[in-house]
Amino acid sequence: MQKPEILAPAGSFDALVAAVRCGADAVYLGSKALNARRGASNFDGAELERAVEYCHQRGAKVYQTLNILLFEEERAEAVRAVETACRIGVDAVLAQDLGIAAIVRECAPGLSLHASTQLAVHNLSGAKLAAEMGFQRVVLARELEKGEIARITAECGIETEVFVHGALCMSVSGQCYLSSMLGERSGNRGLCAQPCRLPFTAPDGRGFALSLKDLTLADRVAELARLGVRSLKIEGRMKRPEYVAAAVTAVRRAIQGEKADFGTLRSVFSRSGFTSGYFDGKRDQSMFGIREKEDVVSAKNVLGELSRLYDRETPLVPVRGELTAEAGKPARLVLADRDGNRAETAGEAPQTALSKPTAPERARESLSKMGGTPFFLEEAECRIGEGLMLPAAALNALRREAVEQLLSLRGEVRSHAFRADALPKAEGAPVGRKKPKLRARLSAGQLTPELTQRCDELVLPLMEIQAAMERGALTGPEKVIAEIPRFLFTGEDKAADQLRKVRALGVQRALAGNLGAVRLAREAGLAVSGGWSLNLTNALALREAKRIGLSDAELSFELNIRKARELGGILPVGLLAYGFLPLMAFRNCPVKGKSGCGSCGGWGGFLTDRKGVRFSVRCAGGQYSELFNSVALYLADRLDEFQGFDFLTLYFTGETQRECEAAVRAYSGGAAPAFPGERTRGLYYRYVL
Repeated sequence: MQKPEILAPAGSFDALVAAVRCGADAVYLGSKALNARRGASNFDGAELERAVEYCHQRGAKVYQTLNILLFEEERAEAVRAVETACRIGVDAVLAQDLGIAAIVRECAPGLSLHASTQLAVHNLSGAKLAAEMGFQRVVLARELEKGEIARITAECGIETEVFVHGALCMSVSGQCYLSSMLGERSGNRGLCAQPCRLPFTAPDGRGFALSLKDLTLADRVAELARLGVRSLKIEGRMKRPEYVAAAVTAVRRAIQGEKADFGTLRSVFSRSGFTSGYFDGKRDQSMFGIREKEDVVSAKNVLGELSRLYDRETPLVPVRGELTAEAGKPARLVLADRDGNRAETAGEAPQTALSKPTAPERARESLSKMGGTPFFLEEAECRIGEGLMLPAAALNALRREAVEQLLSLRGEVRSHAFRADALPKAEGAPVGRKKPKLRARLSAGQLTPELTQRCDELVLPLMEIQAAMERGALTGPEKVIAEIPRFLFTGEDKAADQLRKVRALGVQRALAGNLGAVRLAREAGLAVSGGWSLNLTNALALREAKRIGLSDAELSFELNIRKARELGGILPVGLLAYGFLPLMAFRNCPVKGKSGCGSCGGWGGFLTDRKGVRFSVRCAGGQYSELFNSVALYLADRLDEFQGFDFLTLYFTGETQRECEAAVRAYSGGAAPAFPGERTRGLYYRYVL
């Protein structure tokens, strides 16, 4: 069984030092931009080079995070970032954006590419598509149970990485739009304002219903190792070095078979303790918690003690020594590590011993004194001529010079080739003035003859199509697009079977909102329409989407109208133009009662924020639930500004049939009536940071 890697966060150089000295095998860090923790100190160009050198000297790897959604005007910056990563010898890049992944894959084929947890890979189909796209490792969604992790790890064909300690987002990563909608600070762009940690009240009176306790699996790492998980990831690039030291130490000791020190872990940072609810399949109210006053106070008592864990160099790198001392010749010392680096130095010739010659044991003892360096002597061969003496000062000088050479050799930049001529070509053309098709996303129960007549395309839940056709609610399959569930933590085989059935009924297209769904649709022989939750925000991402099989796509609703209009031409694109926008996606429903899921009929209820605003929560067949905006997106009175897109999607959720018909009339021509109630323009006229 291979020992899993301990992967630690490094939001600053001090945190990086703490991670490495406490035994991390790798660190992940970001530059000043284009990473999902833009609020951390992060690393500029010179600091990034220094970080790589420091880590490589001590046997640790460096993974650079380029894991945000890319806007079109940032493409040149992304290319420079990948080129820099190659030049300074970063070991891997983490990506969320499909365009950034394409740059790495095509321009830097020697640079390892990891699929960020922001890609929300949560099932085997998604992991297999990630492998097909050129990722060598996938960071799995934090919501997975042990058995689900086991299946993906065993069958996906690439390495898996699993979070084992740190903060838990309430929403599936990469699928939260709450911060951007409320404050134009996007979690997908690395600037989440964490509105979920504010008071949101559930129907049963529970406050802070969107705040989960921190995760810890520090006592479960042996189980993960047996599953074949390659990397154990610690969250916390916004945390101080003492936190990093405590978490790395706990995981390292657990791998060595020691018990985790939960007292220290809780003292340095927790939210009412820890949870392993997702891993254990225990998704209930015990997972929720907030940062209490006692949590804050307890940290002050352990910071000094924790800082001593990394206040000096830790001997991490084993070396072998060969000392040769012959009469009349300079003494020579060779130090070699396990990576093939070899330092050789020469000193003064040995002296004839007047009384006590230097014994090999004494020389070995002197050479082993490597304190203050990252090395320790695991073995040494000392060949000293008979009757010769090497003074301690001479041995020490040999050792110091060899250590300096070896450090320099280990820190040498090992660049990856960067092929600028292989840069993917993808130039979007501004959309024209054609009238968009009207696409309605709705349930079979909302369908009426008027909707069928007025809409060009109908997106219906995959599991409802067959029954709707059998009872005559659908007269034909020509307009139908089968919507694959946004998440399939379980039931991939059932969905695949149903896709084959609707294809046999004449349905030709499927809507896919995640990588796994894309693969399922393709395997069923259906054309693939990409959903907004694929987070497509630039021309390269659209090009990559087309490469993996998409025939059209909804753009991310985090784009403003100007940015969206620049991305035409690569494949047909559309926008969400009406609806209560989904803001978060949960595997642990925040409105679920103490006794579990009730008979909510799909509508779980409402969460109320501190200002009294109500946000509805809807269940998706027990697989997941979603939080929706409090007001509807409405653009029917501004349709002239949305001419030229290939289609506009009306995203119906809990509307009645009459409300659906009214909205379709407003969008299908003629003078649009004023929206009956409060409405929003979404982010189309704002600028997401």
